Amino acid sequence: MTITSDWGEWWAREELNGVDVEEGVSLWYLGVAGWAIRTPETAIYIDPYFSTERDREYVARMSPVPMEPQWADACDAVFCTHDHRDHFWPPSFGPLLDHGGAVHAPVECFENFDVSAIGEAKRTVVEPGDSYEVGDLTVHVRGGYDPDADGTVTYVIEHETGTIFHGGDNRPCEAFHEIGSEFDIDLGMLSYGTDARVVEDGEVITRKLYNDADEMVEAANALGIDRLIPEHWRRWRSIHADPGALSKAATTFEYPHVIEEVEVGDRFRLDRPGVVPPARLGGE
Repeated sequence: MTITSDWGEWWAREELNGVDVEEGVSLWYLGVAGWAIRTPETAIYIDPYFSTERDREYVARMSPVPMEPQWADACDAVFCTHDHRDHFWPPSFGPLLDHGGAVHAPVECFENFDVSAIGEAKRTVVEPGDSYEVGDLTVHVRGGYDPDADGTVTYVIEHETGTIFHGGDNRPCEAFHEIGSEFDIDLGMLSYGTDARVVEDGEVITRKLYNDADEMVEAANALGIDRLIPEHWRRWRSIHADPGALSKAATTFEYPHVIEEVEVGDRFRLDRPGVVPPARLGGE
């Protein structure tokens, strides 16, 4: 399968690879639920998905593909949350592993997809409770609840400057309260959506996907997320949601303190609220 960037090489060259991360943690949004995370000495990817291929006729990727995976100049590890192709897709993460890292994912991912092109040494099965040291990052595997997935986990990434939570498509559950008690989360991503009108076996149905506004706030309070980034809500043509509704839903709750909307290609700093302007516009 061929992956073609909508932006050519400029974003990967000038932004992802071109920005000098001198300190702390920088994060770039890749679309859907995908992120590139870099420190001065480490680069990891979570749920990278660069495909525009449509496996169901009623859905199509709406956000741009910012890069082709072989353009990344570093990757120490890939972490995937669950066994859906827009979170675990070998053509998307395979080229990233050429830098020497392994893909970490629940066992169902390796069982439900053809991973024959990925050597066994580059496949790591994760379970809640596992932890991995990747350069100056510590990645903790924790539980979650995704009724649409065969196997799912969440990730907590610790650095000396702060802590990140990546929830994949998971929804509020007891594991979130346990994570919130264990970690002080500075920045967290959760998949946001709504009821979707979809076609299954020729029949039009309405089906709930991802967290609605109330569930996003419930999850943020269970986890204690200071800065919340809603993701995934522009992934599918039939599953758009309004992130503005989150501010209204969160008005009377302790968390989140800040809700930050994200566009593909945006860079965030873990120690600095707000989107950092791209390097092509003058950087910091």
